[in-house]
Amino acid sequence: MRLRCFFLLLAPVCAAWLGCADGERDVSPASGLGPPLTSGLTTDGGTVLVTGSSYFHTAGGITAVPKNLSASSVEILVPNGSTFTHITGSAAPDGGLLFTGVPPGQYYLRANSTYTVTDARVVEVDSHDVGRADTVFTPEFILPLDINVTNLAPWMPNQQATEPGSSLQLSSGQVDLSTFLTLYDAVPAGQTSLVTNQADVWNATGGTPVFEAAKGDRMYVNQLSQLDAGTLPGGGALGYSTVVRSVEMPAFDYTPDGTTPLSVTGALQPVSQTAFTLDWRLSAYAGLASAVHPAATRSTPSFYVFPSAFGLSHGWLGNVGEVLSLTLPSGSAFDLTRPLTYGNPYPSSWGMVGYAQYQFRVSALIPDGSGLRSGLYGVMLTHERLEDLVAGPVQPRVSPPRALTLDGVDATSSLQVGSLTPVVAWQAPTLGTPSAYRVYVFRRNGISLSPMGYVYVPGSLTQVRLPPGLLLAGSIHYLRVTAIDAPHFDLSRVGATLYSLPRRQADALSAFFTTP
Repeated sequence: MRLRCFFLLLAPVCAAWLGCADGERDVSPASGLGPPLTSGLTTDGGTVLVTGSSYFHTAGGITAVPKNLSASSVEILVPNGSTFTHITGSAAPDGGLLFTGVPPGQYYLRANSTYTVTDARVVEVDSHDVGRADTVFTPEFILPLDINVTNLAPWMPNQQATEPGSSLQLSSGQVDLSTFLTLYDAVPAGQTSLVTNQADVWNATGGTPVFEAAKGDRMYVNQLSQLDAGTLPGGGALGYSTVVRSVEMPAFDYTPDGTTPLSVTGALQPVSQTAFTLDWRLSAYAGLASAVHPAATRSTPSFYVFPSAFGLSHGWLGNVGEVLSLTLPSGSAFDLTRPLTYGNPYPSSWGMVGYAQYQFRVSALIPDGSGLRSGLYGVMLTHERLEDLVAGPVQPRVSPPRALTLDGVDATSSLQVGSLTPVVAWQAPTLGTPSAYRVYVFRRNGISLSPMGYVYVPGSLTQVRLPPGLLLAGSIHYLRVTAIDAPHFDLSRVGATLYSLPRRQADALSAFFTTP
């Protein structure tokens, strides 16, 4: 899936490289893993078949396209104490890759920079995407716009996060498009039309698709406006943003080249509104700040309603923007119960997903002698069918992993590891039963933090040795270890079940650490 990320945005036997379910660390070789993994591998061991398809969803149905799996992007790593044996696959007769000589028990499957710890003998690396299978994508992701839209709801200026005002959003059901639109000139309050070329749009899904009229490619133009959600405990106004008017443009041709503007036209029409009540227990999230990291502070809570293109049978599918967003002041710790409404410009067959997240921040000392600090962020979030999420109080269903260590040393304080493949260990969270854990590795690169990749670990394990390639020598890194509570998440089908519903998760953060 061409993933939109939210802080995105957008999820699963004890050994020296894998861990115990809870309690004390057990670093004895291969306890609980079944037959021990010896220092050498036999050539007549078991086989693993890896297959993969991309499933493209449109109003006309689903098109399956086999993935081009290669030894450069997919391999198996078998742990042998503190080292790994790499096994490459060969083309399978019916497609995919066949790996031979894989001993019984757990191994790591690498697909690009994603590693999955599993013992499955058949693994699918499928993905699900919105749009035509033959869509052509260009590398451009920021596009100039030429806007001429009428019949807007009276424009409301943005005041602050809790008074978001009006905005425009572009999306499509035929190609993969989800956008953040910027207007460079202020729009007067109350205005009901907009004609300007002082605007651009960023496609959040990556490279921008080519629109082809002959193939029916269209685009929604949505206006989101502020609705009243009452007042904050301190007396300030609380507003939220939802779609109030929309138009779906006729099919058109457009090839993004970074210079030619995308024409945005139409007379917008009111959309139907659906009411629901949000009972959001923010105090329960706020009380878990120290579980994210001992020095974590509460940051921004946000609530969204997202459409799931073409229904919910495959979970949350598609990147077509939000139909509602509500942002509360940083550090909010009160409980919020409010009636809200969302506007829906999309077909009634599409589903709606509720997404609640609470963000936390750590001001971490950079271990380079500069004395400077950098912000590290973790979240607790839930996404599930909207009607299920708001059927009761919205509150944490899983808490962060506890007692995070690197090679047995407290990882919440700055340290230097002794190798590029250290053991990451933790204890199970106090709340919830994880289906899986994810260990996400970041490297400090100049003034930015670059994602290096991640490892998915079964929920029965609380320890994993980082495979080679995720840490770089002589560098500064940090970890985000996530407990994932998702009953339909399957480590033998990570790509296909990544957006299965419901999904709840909570992050624990390390401090910065250095590598030799």
